Amino acid sequence: MSENKGEKNEELVTEDALVKEDVIVEIDGAGKKAVEQEKAESIDAKGAEDKKNEAKVTEVKLKHSGNKAAMAISIVALLCGCGGLTLGWMGYEKSSTPLTFLSSGADGNSANFTEGSIADTAEKVSESVVSIVTSTKTTDYFGQSYDSSAAGTGIIVTEDGYILTNKHVVNGASKVTVILDDGTTYEDVEVVATDPLNDIAFLKIKDVSGLKAATLGDSKTINVGQQVIAIGNALGEYQNTVTSGIVSGTGRSVTATDSTGSNMETLSDMIQTDAAINSGNSGGPLVNAAGQVIGINTATSATAENMGFAIPISSVKGMLAQLKDGGKAERAYLGVYSVVITPEVAKAYNLPVESGSYLYSSSSYSAILKDSPAAKAGLKDKDIVTAVNGVKVGAAGSLSDLIGEYKPGDTVQLTVVREGKEIAVNVTLEGYSK
Repeated sequence: MSENKGEKNEELVTEDALVKEDVIVEIDGAGKKAVEQEKAESIDAKGAEDKKNEAKVTEVKLKHSGNKAAMAISIVALLCGCGGLTLGWMGYEKSSTPLTFLSSGADGNSANFTEGSIADTAEKVSESVVSIVTSTKTTDYFGQSYDSSAAGTGIIVTEDGYILTNKHVVNGASKVTVILDDGTTYEDVEVVATDPLNDIAFLKIKDVSGLKAATLGDSKTINVGQQVIAIGNALGEYQNTVTSGIVSGTGRSVTATDSTGSNMETLSDMIQTDAAINSGNSGGPLVNAAGQVIGINTATSATAENMGFAIPISSVKGMLAQLKDGGKAERAYLGVYSVVITPEVAKAYNLPVESGSYLYSSSSYSAILKDSPAAKAGLKDKDIVTAVNGVKVGAAGSLSDLIGEYKPGDTVQLTVVREGKEIAVNVTLEGYSK
């Protein structure tokens, strides 16, 4: 496969930003955008209350030299030369807009592997797993240009050539090549959509049909301890390598930065697995025992053994549905700051529930972004969102990931606790634009 030249070093900041001791705060991508805009208006927005609730973020740097005992988590991909969002709000109990409900299909997360079934499942799913080779034009310090190559993995999601992968696999690429499991190579490939709030990209192989699309599962119902396999282009050389393990945890958050610290991305609500995820596996599938894709392999620990992370598959279904319908896609968003509620958070903020999403901002800014779907629907600071269309926030995924299943224009119903009373609010989601 491709040679790794000038692979980008990654350094990592662990766990969730904006934390008061153990209080985890989740900010959607739209929130990040609003902060940048509002900072221009009020640089001195953080007061004494800010400092009291100020985040304690553990930052771990991954370097070529020097011994570091602390754990680091790095984005996994052979990137040559170059190496989240919340839900809509239901504003009124009576609405003429019909709600949008989704069908997740058969749930295979209760299945277990039996003797010989791992091999059968791996063989079946591998038909839908591709190797991705990218070429990137790079200019060195002396102004000389050269091409560098990188390799990653992708998942066939439609028979007419849509491929799901990580954004960092194809970021900055001048050329993308897709290689199927049987060796068939396609060079007429285009990056057609990226998720501005997550490490997700969609590719399209032009003028192709009859490909074997993977079966997508339901990441909202995964269980800690359930058996899984990971498939990917290990080290950019060993196509469709298979490793097995279990789901070690859910709802994990990591922030990856490059060696300069200038590029940073927070990935929230990740699936943790002990199935080995190697460099080059980025964009490959995490698969349950029923052969359904439940996650997109994305990150691995650089110092801890058997600790990998995958993006839940349900969070990409909204964009995929749009691509199937019209060839274009936007990420649906709400536009709020929210705190992931745990028993510790509930105690710290004296909340009446122990799970859900608390709409709260520790700064002087409102938790509800101006002109956002949340604002239009009437969401208020300190509201608590406990469910989306009846699906519980926390148990099934973060508010951000649950909204990722929907498309702009969809109307969803949120279950909200406001001043001790439970109400229902409908919100029509909109597309996020950078």
